Amino acid sequence: MTHKLLYPALAGVVALMAACGGSSDDAPPPVNPPAPAPQKNVVFFLGDGMGITTLTAARIYSVGEEGALTIDSFPDTAFVHTYSRDGQVTDSAPSMAAYMTGVKMNNEVISMSAETSAVDAQGKAYVNKEDSTCPVAGNGTPVDTILELMKDKGYGTGVVSTTRVTHATPATTYSHVCHRDAYNTIAAALVPGGAGYNARLGDGIDVVLGGGIRNFLPSDKGGRRNDGRDLTAELVKANYTFAATRAQFDSLPTDGSKIAALLTSGDMSYDLDRDPAKEPSLAEMTGKAIDALAAKKKGFFLMVEGGRIDHALHATNARRALQDTVAFDNAIKTALDKLEAIDPGLKNTLVVVTADHDHTLQMNGYAARTGKTEPGKPGVLGLVNNYTDGKAATDVDGNNYTILGFGNGLKRLDQRGTITAEMLEDPDYLQEAVVQVSGSETHGGGDVFLGAKGLGSENFRGTLTNNDVFGLIKKAIALN
Repeated sequence: MTHKLLYPALAGVVALMAACGGSSDDAPPPVNPPAPAPQKNVVFFLGDGMGITTLTAARIYSVGEEGALTIDSFPDTAFVHTYSRDGQVTDSAPSMAAYMTGVKMNNEVISMSAETSAVDAQGKAYVNKEDSTCPVAGNGTPVDTILELMKDKGYGTGVVSTTRVTHATPATTYSHVCHRDAYNTIAAALVPGGAGYNARLGDGIDVVLGGGIRNFLPSDKGGRRNDGRDLTAELVKANYTFAATRAQFDSLPTDGSKIAALLTSGDMSYDLDRDPAKEPSLAEMTGKAIDALAAKKKGFFLMVEGGRIDHALHATNARRALQDTVAFDNAIKTALDKLEAIDPGLKNTLVVVTADHDHTLQMNGYAARTGKTEPGKPGVLGLVNNYTDGKAATDVDGNNYTILGFGNGLKRLDQRGTITAEMLEDPDYLQEAVVQVSGSETHGGGDVFLGAKGLGSENFRGTLTNNDVFGLIKKAIALN
């Protein structure tokens, strides 16, 4: 009888049996080959707070009205409704969690079932000194995230952010808590083998890059942990190469081994203020993450957040918000260049770019075109000069006003005065708001932009809700 030998190593066994008068039918069955490594990639970009107006203004700020950002090159696009389960206007936690889990949940909740509440019956948050669990029996259960599901299937995984890696957006990919402010609890979920570790992450997320080391260190080492644990040491023990400085970041290996960098105590610097000698750009972190994940020679999931867009908007500081949006766009360009080299034509790679929510930023008046922002030429950050005659537009009291403003925020002037060129050049200049609030400007409820490119991108079209995106990602890569 003639047999096709599936495994050459069995040839000697078959030959020996034949020499002894035996049949190859008596040979032991071949061992099942290992499952092939997944070869599809998903890179999910989230511009925190990057509403349509922010995106438009950032384009004008960077390249002028006729220019284009990398985001503008995405062939398949959609509008996304971002409301949460209990809020017309969402916060970052449930909106990003909806993208990552497919579940609409309540404001402040991180990747838990829909009924989970972030507050008790008295309205008090389930968080105490940055530590939290979900203490009420029946108050929700964890729901699977796309990162966890892809980890289950053998994919590489990575998280990159310009905020603390324990902040709401990155936290939704790997942790499950009732309230987003439980930063110490969220940090523990990242560290393999330790108390509070999220076992769904297996041997751990392969790449973790961002800020927020204070929630990984005890108070006697300058951190904010209440349990005395040094989670950075625990990461090293769990076979991570760890970086806390720019020089250490530059030296992180990209050979497929696990890497983590926590480069600032809290959030990383705004791009406008960033010292390149101390902090890498979002583009540099994204490039490092892709190199490290690609070296594993299997498919991967990577989440990249431009997190400080949101913070600048809360402060009604449009210049920093627009610069961080441009830095986010630069990271997208870096990623596309690297991904095209890895997978020409992105035949096995899906890239999605979107935002978790809008802000109250608005563009005022009938301004003449300004072109991009340059020193001495504020561009979209400048005054409304009428397109008809080029003269400054004025309010009812004869005072000029800026192109960009906010629906609410820290600065509302009862007696408005003249806005000077010197004021507009100041990076700390805050745009005016219609409604003055005591804390910070709030999110807005408008739809956000989504762009998709590559494998399965044709499914991302029209009008979607944020939780629809989860299923579309799974469909694109045939993730069961």
